[in-house]
Amino acid sequence: MPTFHAHIPAQKFSSEQKRALADALNLALHEAMNTPMDDRFVIISEHKEDELYIHPTFPGMKRSDKRMIITVTAGTSRTVEEKRKLAELVTRYAVEKVGVNQDDISLMIYTIPLENMSFGGGHLVSDIDLSMPWVNK
Repeated sequence: MPTFHAHIPAQKFSSEQKRALADALNLALHEAMNTPMDDRFVIISEHKEDELYIHPTFPGMKRSDKRMIITVTAGTSRTVEEKRKLAELVTRYAVEKVGVNQDDISLMIYTIPLENMSFGGGHLVSDIDLSMPWVNK
């Protein structure tokens, strides 16, 4: 149940672009980490100009006024190779599907143990048999 949270500037993206961003994040996750397409948990938050501070050029970037920070929380079982591929695909699909430039995407990947996640129903992910090959308990 990796969960994305995209922090985007307010009034820079249409509803269609926000949906395209959610679709891009989901597709990147599926391809990078072999998750089912319906394992979709995406939050998109808009921030006013005085609420989102992303330097336009640090370190050596050329960010536009559509620059954003995307965080993803995933289980600790994810490998460096999976994370690297996720970063590459999140950027590629955001460029292709949303129309931002690659420097506009800043990504932070956080990993947590499965006992710190619940799909719902009051059950921890670590306590249920999901028969998911990517879950290493």
